[in-house]
Amino acid sequence: MSCDTLSSTAPDGPDQKEPRLCARGVRVRYGGTVALEGVDLIVRDGESVAIMGPSGSGKSTLLHSMAGIISPDEGTVTLRTREGVRELGGLSDAARSAVRLREYGFVFQQGMLIPELTAAENVAMPLLLAGGRKSVAIARADLLLRELGLAGLEGRRIGQLSGGQAQRVAIARARATDAHVVFADEPTGALDSRTASEVLDVLLAGTTAQGRALVMVTHDEDVASRCSRVVRLKDGRIVDSPTR
Repeated sequence: MSCDTLSSTAPDGPDQKEPRLCARGVRVRYGGTVALEGVDLIVRDGESVAIMGPSGSGKSTLLHSMAGIISPDEGTVTLRTREGVRELGGLSDAARSAVRLREYGFVFQQGMLIPELTAAENVAMPLLLAGGRKSVAIARADLLLRELGLAGLEGRRIGQLSGGQAQRVAIARARATDAHVVFADEPTGALDSRTASEVLDVLLAGTTAQGRALVMVTHDEDVASRCSRVVRLKDGRIVDSPTR
């Protein structure tokens, strides 16, 4: 399977979704340490991909490379955006940041929310950074929070929410711009099993169920089993990537 498929509007087969994101030959080194060694990975619309592997295997580095947070030393990361196909490594820092803001959503283990802001203000932040009007952004945030079962909590600050509620706020924030791809780094790692399952339900409902792609780093086999594909890394290489 080639990254050239991102330039085509036709999927590879009748049961295949359109490719959205492609890493090809990605290599990342930190000094003398190899974090990724020639990784190839295609992610399609409506697909959920769990990235697994032992500590130090390159999971977060792969996620950060595909998200355009870091640029690989070698290889390419290509994304089909609203404006056309873009190779992220060929963009300036400002242009790459703009792509992240418009095309990507992020959910991290601790949410990475701003504690001084309310739940609604946190969700509205990507829209405000994109130049949206505050009243429109807050209205959108309130709607998303209601959809995620947080009606009445829009004005609470993050410290006034439970861990599961805070992760729902993070998921709402990731959905605020209608991102094509949502990246999640251990989104259930700090939650008990019941809350983790509920948060995963919400995350999948807000991404793959709506035709968006989800790329998730996790150590939890139960979480990974609910994804459409599991990619396993070892020593910076993909050692197993079955399709379903």
